Amino acid sequence: MPLARQPLWPVLAAAGLVGMAPGQESTYSGSRLIRESEYREKVRGMWLGQCIANWTGLQTEGRHRQPPFLTDASWGQVQPYTNGFPLDFKWFFNPWGADDDTDIEYVYNHLMVQHDTTVLTPRQIVDGWTAHINRSIWVSNLKARNLMARGVMPPATGMGCANVDRLEIDAQLTTEFFGMFCPGAPGRGLELADMPILVASSGYASHAAQFYAVLYALATQVPTGLSGRDQAVWLTREARRFIPDSSKSADVIDVVLADFLANPDVNDWERTRDLVDQRYRVNAAANGFVYRDWFESSVNLAGGVIALLYGQMDYRRTVQIGTMSGWDSDNGTATMGGLLGLVHGFAHVQAQFPGTVRENFWILRTRDNLPDYTGPGDTWEDTFPLLADRTMPLIRRGVEESGGLVDAAGGVWLLPPVSPDPALAASPRWREDARSMNNAVRRAGGVVTAAALAGPNNNAPPANRGVGAAAAFANGVETKFDGREENDADRWYYTSQGTGPAASVTLTVTYDRDVVIDTIRFIEGDHFADGTGNGGNFTTLAFEVRIGGVWTAAVGTAPPSPDAARPFEMLDFVLASPTSVSGIRVSGTPGGTGAFITCAELDGLSPTPATARQTFDLNGDGTLGIEDIHAWEAAPRDLDGNAAADATDRAYLELAIRWRERADLTAER
Repeated sequence: MPLARQPLWPVLAAAGLVGMAPGQESTYSGSRLIRESEYREKVRGMWLGQCIANWTGLQTEGRHRQPPFLTDASWGQVQPYTNGFPLDFKWFFNPWGADDDTDIEYVYNHLMVQHDTTVLTPRQIVDGWTAHINRSIWVSNLKARNLMARGVMPPATGMGCANVDRLEIDAQLTTEFFGMFCPGAPGRGLELADMPILVASSGYASHAAQFYAVLYALATQVPTGLSGRDQAVWLTREARRFIPDSSKSADVIDVVLADFLANPDVNDWERTRDLVDQRYRVNAAANGFVYRDWFESSVNLAGGVIALLYGQMDYRRTVQIGTMSGWDSDNGTATMGGLLGLVHGFAHVQAQFPGTVRENFWILRTRDNLPDYTGPGDTWEDTFPLLADRTMPLIRRGVEESGGLVDAAGGVWLLPPVSPDPALAASPRWREDARSMNNAVRRAGGVVTAAALAGPNNNAPPANRGVGAAAAFANGVETKFDGREENDADRWYYTSQGTGPAASVTLTVTYDRDVVIDTIRFIEGDHFADGTGNGGNFTTLAFEVRIGGVWTAAVGTAPPSPDAARPFEMLDFVLASPTSVSGIRVSGTPGGTGAFITCAELDGLSPTPATARQTFDLNGDGTLGIEDIHAWEAAPRDLDGNAAADATDRAYLELAIRWRERADLTAER
């Protein structure tokens, strides 16, 4: 049947892409056709769901770090720390006080509105933190904030060379909501979340935060025909695909999921929590892990996944389990409460509790210099409906940036096709790791050699000032995506301080084969100005490449000169074109009265791997039209992610092509 004559809405309904009645659209994995008004209510539900879960979980935060843990029998009972009240839901606050599970996300939301962007730059993030985030922060977030005060920019604020606490929980409680901006497009959600995640994390802690962001991006795609148990399993498995198998976070998710599936009693969540305690705390070393403290990433990721799975998509049960799970129990609880609010919507969360649930939000409780949207006379500055209204334009943009389509007048969005790429390739961190020749050559069985030519002596550097081994600046730690358990000794940067003052320093990395690179990346270590030695930076910096065995000056765009006042700078020399080299080299004059330099990594980066974007433009001509239908019929492909190329996909594509036919859509309804 010719495209122009084919009735659109009945075809979509028959194919299963939408329901016969407006507002009941669904596919196997949720709707790819979203009504903006409904999603706005989900955003309200996310904020309310997070706040109730956060304040419920705060009752037990840090109280149960080892046995005896809480059990179901503990719920409703007075605990030594509950001030004579029973352990129960906290749903009645007015206003909701900001906490670190909601307030940093709130600041990011504010910055995105302020700068009219979905992707915040490192500069925007640092300026935003400096203006608004100056108290009520701890551990890795506090380290990152102190580094920002010294001029350090993300991603360096979350790198091991700068932040010893990078593997703690911080990133996974402050960034999950970025997935909300890209419904049905987790890859784009990871791009939005990327730099905020790297503010305070790296390695497997970043993977935990990415897992949470993907969960939020998948909230609209939960299969409606499954039981709550199977929906929770579906979400866990889908988000897990975005985490490399080698990651400690993958191990956590896999262990929790496997024990849940093997457990004959769906209410015996305590069994899995106790397994987590044995594997990642009591016997951590025997299992190849390090237990870092009650606020670490791993045990708390486990607590969140336990709450999601055993809660079976029931809001109250999920929050109850999360609250009693142990360790930093408000964090995973708030994340899962927000997720279920985004899945079910505001009315569903509100209906879980008797009486009136308030939506007023007191952000100035913990954050500074933010607008008052409600006017004088209130003890709060915002409400969830106002916050949702400010957010909707950004979500529309997120849909379009993901490859979807927006009918602003009709208030309807068509989410983009499911990405054809493997899930891991959707991550910006995977793409950065793939560029690193320090890592790629070793993975291919090759040899990477580092050498330093500095001062006349061969003394060890002062304690806690770096290491004297040149291998430290070619170990690839700063870009590794594998997420394996880390040895803190590997986080140290190279320093030439132990060699004595030098007129110049040269750092070299060579490969046992030719590699194609388009960037030379130099990442500094720390700078110092004290009695133990003044220096750490280059004052001048020249870049060279080895081509055909001959060293020659690199040709391309040089980075700014190193800044003596800013440690841990990431300086990229971008070559004029991709070049085959067997080595890279930097040299220059060391700074400070101690005349020494530091270097966390010197790496050759290949061109960024191409990523197949989610698009309806199947023939690649830059437009949507009948030729895309012909392209699909010539090579049918799965567009909606149901593992089959069928009539649903063709109808989905046809809707995209006819998206501007608003009159037709209205008539068919």
